[in-house]
Order: sequence, then structure tokens, then C-alpha cells
Amino acid sequence: MKEILLIKYGEIILKGGNRGKFEKILIQNIANSLKNVAEVRITIAQATIYIEVKEADKLDIVCERLQKIFGIVTIVRARVCEKNLEAIEKAAYEYCRNDLQPGRKFKVEAKRSDKTFPLNSVQLGIEVGGYLHDACPGLLVDVHNPEITVQIEVRDDSAYVYCRENRIHGQGGMPIGTGGRATLLLSGGIDSPVAGHMIAKRGIEINAVNFFSFPYTSERAKEKVIELASILARYTSKVNLYIVPFTEIQLAIRDNCPEEHMTLIMRRFMMKLSEKIALRTKSKALITGESAGQVASQTLAALNVTNSVVNMPVLRPLIGMDKTEIIERSQKIEAFETSILPYEDCCTVFTPRHPTTQPKLAIVEKSESRLDTDRLIKNAMEGVEKIEVYPKL
Repeated sequence: MKEILLIKYGEIILKGGNRGKFEKILIQNIANSLKNVAEVRITIAQATIYIEVKEADKLDIVCERLQKIFGIVTIVRARVCEKNLEAIEKAAYEYCRNDLQPGRKFKVEAKRSDKTFPLNSVQLGIEVGGYLHDACPGLLVDVHNPEITVQIEVRDDSAYVYCRENRIHGQGGMPIGTGGRATLLLSGGIDSPVAGHMIAKRGIEINAVNFFSFPYTSERAKEKVIELASILARYTSKVNLYIVPFTEIQLAIRDNCPEEHMTLIMRRFMMKLSEKIALRTKSKALITGESAGQVASQTLAALNVTNSVVNMPVLRPLIGMDKTEIIERSQKIEAFETSILPYEDCCTVFTPRHPTTQPKLAIVEKSESRLDTDRLIKNAMEGVEKIEVYPKL
């Protein structure tokens, strides 16, 4: 029995004259993701990508990898057969019979893109449906509310048979590399990995910046951030992670600025440093995991104060989400268990008791003027460490 994977995509179909470019990038992303997993042959025709896996025992792991590739809407494991009625009927019975149990309701749905095939779609569905009904005693026909839909696709090269209910859902979105590059401020918390995943889903390549305050934050905290970057890399193939030494800046803020402004001034330094790294890496925007009103530094007034120090766009995909929604997404992308590991990041170490929630930009700038900003930023940039993070096999 020859089994093949049919890859269906969505938005790419709407790209008109640019569709071929998007398809090419998606195919390359698939090839890169499977390079060290299995030997495959990838082809494309009629808005479907075909993946032949040389070793049948690798199909499960290939499907698992494909589920994390942006641009793929569904993955179908299908039986390939010749384009004649007898072969299609036999393939449908052999491939789907475990799902066609007595008492279950079913229907057959056929699509015929090869118009030279002697039966039209409706006729083919009726013929195969009758064959399966006779071959599977106790099977019930229900074309309106079936439990099992046997799907037949007659294409130019072959016919394909599968059960629609066994389709595997993919990530959707757009292929990585079609939307430019952005730089994510990646903490060790729940929010920022989710924000990175959501922006990557739009085809945007992700770099990440983390701020590390040794010895106030431990090596375990750094390892946690690297692990979160590797989780993101499952969806993006790779994440370039930039670790920025932040201790000197935080101590300077603590010693020279009003306590209620500490978090805001710290965030302003983070934005300035992230923008410098973004420009160095040809990123077009910054990404943060901020949600409006979640903490004192995320009120609209506070966000205006932190935004004012950068010139590039700041993408905040979580801005209208509550914590429950964010946690659900974190669990879905398998980042939550790592995010809640009890290793503090630099944001939680130097936390003021009573942070201001309605800051005035001019007052915060006056507080910040007590610092030698240029020197602090220069020193931090000189200590930046770059780590290339790949998904763990």
C-alpha cells in the first residue's frame, strides 16, 4: 500500500501573480524542517504539495514536524491508486475500513480535477459509496451528518483516497521568510514566547533579545530563555538569540532614579538596546509581549513613555488579550511548562514597591537624565552574546 502526504495551504492561494514565490518558500521551509528527519520527495501541483516519505515508519514524525510549519493548513495521509473505478473502490475499502464500522454513518465525497476521467464527481461518489455500503455490513448512509467522510481526489497523475476526519490541522498563516524580519524582546515569562509565535505566524522571521543581570539572575534563568527560544525555533527553524548584559544599567537606575520610575526607565533602555540590535540584524520592527493594563508598565500612558525612545514600529500582538487567553496559547505551543519554571528574569529582580501607572513623559525623561545613557548603552552593546538556537530533535 503506497501512502503519501497531501499538504494543503490557505492564504497563499490568494497571492495572485506572487503565489509561486510563496509556494517556493513554503516548500523550502518543509525541506529544511525534514532534512535531518527523513528522506522525502516533495512536488507541487494543483494547489497541493505532495510529500513521499521513503521510509514508512517515519510518517508519524514527518507529520509531527509538518504541524509546526507556518503556511500549512492541513496534512492528509492518503492512499495512492490508479485512476480507474475498480482501483479507487478497492483503495477506499482497504484504507478506510477501520473507520467504516457497523452502525457508523458515512458518505463519500469526490473531487475530479482531471476532467478526462469518465465519471463526474457526483457519479464517482455514488459508485464508491454503493461499493463501500455493500462491502461493510451495518454501515449507514448519511450525506448530511456523516461521522466518516471518505474523500476521493482524482488528479492529473493519480487518484487519492482518505478519511476527511483523519486530517491533521497545521499552523496556518504564512511561510516564514515571506514577511521580513522582526526582533522579539524575549523574557523568561509566559507572554513574550506567545507574542513571538503569533508574529512568526504571519511569515515574519524572528530574532530574540534577552536581558541578563548576572549575578542577580542565574545561569538557570539564561538556560530557560534558551529553551524558550528553542521552542520558538520548532516553528521558525532557527532563532538568533542576543543576550544583553543588563546589570550595570539596572544598578545605575536603582542608585540614581526615583523608585517609582525604575521599571519604566529599565523598559526604555531595553527598547533602545533592542532597536540597536534590530537595526544591526536588518529587522523592521520590535515585538513585545505586552497586554494593555496587565501590569503598571503596560498602561497606555506607560506604553507611550517606552515607545518614545524608538523610531521603528513596535508590534504587540497580545495587547487586547487577557492572561487566561495568553496561557491557553502558551500551552498550545508547548511553552507554558518552561515559562513557569521558577528562575527569575531581570524584570522581576529590580521591582519597585509602588510603580507609577500614569507617568508623564517629561518627568520620566528628567529622572533618566541623571544617567550616563550613552556610556551605559555602549557598554551593554559591547557585551552582547549571540547564540544560534535550533529546535531540539
